[in-house]
Amino acid sequence: MTTNNTQPARGTRDFLPDDVRRREFVVGVVRSVYERYGFEPLETPAFENIETLLGKYGEEGNQLIFKILKRGEHEASGQADLALRYDLTVPLARVVAQYQAQLPKFFKRYQIQPVWRADRPARGRFREFYQCDIDSVGSTSPVVEAEVLSAVSEVLARLGFSDFVIRLNHRRVLSALLDTSGVAEALHGEALVALDKLDKIGPDGVTKELAARGIDAGASARLLKAFAGGDDVMAALSTELGSHEAGTLAVAELATIVSLSESTAAAGRIRIDPSLARGLSYYTGAIMEIAVPDLAGSLGGGGRYDNLVGMFLGREVPACGFSLGLERILVVMGERNMFPPEIAHGAIDVTVTLWNDDARGDALALAGELRAAGLRVDVYPESDKLGKQFKYAASRHVPFVAIVGDDEQAKGEVAFKDLASGEQQSVRRADAPSFVAARLRALKGEHS
Repeated sequence: MTTNNTQPARGTRDFLPDDVRRREFVVGVVRSVYERYGFEPLETPAFENIETLLGKYGEEGNQLIFKILKRGEHEASGQADLALRYDLTVPLARVVAQYQAQLPKFFKRYQIQPVWRADRPARGRFREFYQCDIDSVGSTSPVVEAEVLSAVSEVLARLGFSDFVIRLNHRRVLSALLDTSGVAEALHGEALVALDKLDKIGPDGVTKELAARGIDAGASARLLKAFAGGDDVMAALSTELGSHEAGTLAVAELATIVSLSESTAAAGRIRIDPSLARGLSYYTGAIMEIAVPDLAGSLGGGGRYDNLVGMFLGREVPACGFSLGLERILVVMGERNMFPPEIAHGAIDVTVTLWNDDARGDALALAGELRAAGLRVDVYPESDKLGKQFKYAASRHVPFVAIVGDDEQAKGEVAFKDLASGEQQSVRRADAPSFVAARLRALKGEHS
């Protein structure tokens, strides 16, 4: 008899209970912070019409879109008419265009849903993963960038990150540097695709890729020298771009964003990085990424994209947003042991043991009484030896087991055993819920 392969598809994962609890913990923090910044929830379908997605992400992005073949009588054509969602930003632009009359002047939304990319799986990089997006539509003010950076900084701080850095750049600064380095305008897109890989393949790798994309060695050398920066990046950029009007204005915009951020949760976190490119072609202004020391790649990124909504609407609508990568956050938090003990150690407060088959009804009744007080309760379903029931509860990281034997039944009591200390104490049945709740609060205090 042959058996099917039980591994999930490459680049995807199954989420066991502990995994789901960790993810829900992080999502809960993200949602609470986003809502306190005035962002409202939005959800869109898992798949879009293929023309909605194609042409929005640049050359490499198009290749990573998961296409859905036509179905039924059209299946044999091998053509695709739908595609799995690649990100949450393009669907947002479609929504803004579709529902413009129903949305407020300044539409601030958050969206926490999975996206799919036909990418090569690696550490912290998957083909199916969740994004946690915030976007603000309708304003060109740099207050928007400052608010976005503050919100994502507060999320990471509340999760326990203390060593993250926000890399900040501007697409018009990049364009100006390409101009002053001698890269022909027709090759700007090619150059940005290569430069986006600088932190992955290094200057030598980027030099080779620039050459492969038709950019001469002299322009490449000047470009990489400009990206090397120095102690005062802003001064260096101002000197480099002094005669380039659009570039100078973009440097001033970056300075304004940094200045506004000094009174927010992002204060002290921002580093101007002229080499930051971000591969998506729809960015038009400030671009940003969050980096931590022990992760290749970023915890999230975003920027201003004032032309994207206009692709659907026919007129320019300013917008800016940021996407936190939930999977990468979970990977780093797991490796650093950053989750609270109650998240990592299970989700049951009490296991009610079963003394014998005659006691099944009473065990269920006790479980109901404890649950009515807000406790999370598991009932052991079989009348095994108590030692086996204790072992089962310990395997699920349950702190307490409840025992109602003949003696406890006669006295109207419940015995509770603390599996960590081995201590056992009997209390009146009416007091059982408050007793467990108090012990759980004490345990939580020990862990905090």
